Amino acid sequence: MSIKLPQKIKLANLPTPIEKLERLSAEWGGPEIYVKRDDLTGAALSGNKIRKLEFVIADTKAKGANLLITCGGIQSNHARATAIAATKLGMKSFLVLRGEESKIKDGNVLLDLLVGTRIKYITPEQYATRVGEIMAHLADDLREEGFNPYIIPEGASDEIGTLGYVAATEEISQQLTDLKLDIDYVVCAVGSGGTHAGLLLGQKLFDQKYQVVGFNVCDDEEFFVNKIHKIGNEAIQRYNLPTELNRDEIKIIDGYVGEGYALNRPEEIDFIKEVASKEGLILDPVYTGKAMFGMMDQIKKGNHKKGERLLFIHTGGLFGLFPKKKLFY
Repeated sequence: MSIKLPQKIKLANLPTPIEKLERLSAEWGGPEIYVKRDDLTGAALSGNKIRKLEFVIADTKAKGANLLITCGGIQSNHARATAIAATKLGMKSFLVLRGEESKIKDGNVLLDLLVGTRIKYITPEQYATRVGEIMAHLADDLREEGFNPYIIPEGASDEIGTLGYVAATEEISQQLTDLKLDIDYVVCAVGSGGTHAGLLLGQKLFDQKYQVVGFNVCDDEEFFVNKIHKIGNEAIQRYNLPTELNRDEIKIIDGYVGEGYALNRPEEIDFIKEVASKEGLILDPVYTGKAMFGMMDQIKKGNHKKGERLLFIHTGGLFGLFPKKKLFY
């Protein structure tokens, strides 16, 4: 099916490769495991958020914005990507981050500050109940400073940002054809829902036969089924996409949040080390580490059989390792 998506701004280095995990596929004794390396969309400006920001920032430019406001956790990959993209494009940025300011700047926060963003730190309670209100008030203040601000939601996970993974599905479809590779499942981490929604829409729009499966790293299955359904249907309505998305088509495997968002159990850390030492593939502790750990557990429980092929979307997040270095060695 030919789909015309709105204009985007080029930020990502595309296409990203698809690679097979030879040793882990053999060791886990079940399906063949492949990885879509969206951690290679760039260097500091990298990860799945870049695909989403290509469409979101095109919209900000169309509206004449010159300052981007967004939010996330203290080590938010999305916030870092937004700040770097803004500076790269000659814009300013302001981040609202959940957590306390640390004397030692590390990981994504260090990169945020290097590119000149401003940061407002708020408590988890404020974030849970008032982050939208706080960003709206911040936008009002910045207008008084002479800026034309644009608020990007957490993870760029809205009907605009999700188009990044509709477009990614077209890329994947072509790669699978070129590789003569049939995939049974596409697997991703779910933290704000936009990537999963885009993969689902793309799977339907480009007539792919695989099933999209998400492992939530926060909240629960019901929360994300509702959110992904909302994002997907808002995109369908806004862009007149010739498909529909029902709740029963959204597959979320719950049970791998562990200690909570951005908190890790020893077995998750050991798993990240195992994957790195056997495949040279670096996972992050917040998203891909938990999601691939969940995928591995499902394989070992016998929920995927030999002969199946799984494609795991590596969404990046490398910089989140450094603030957690004491957990590793």
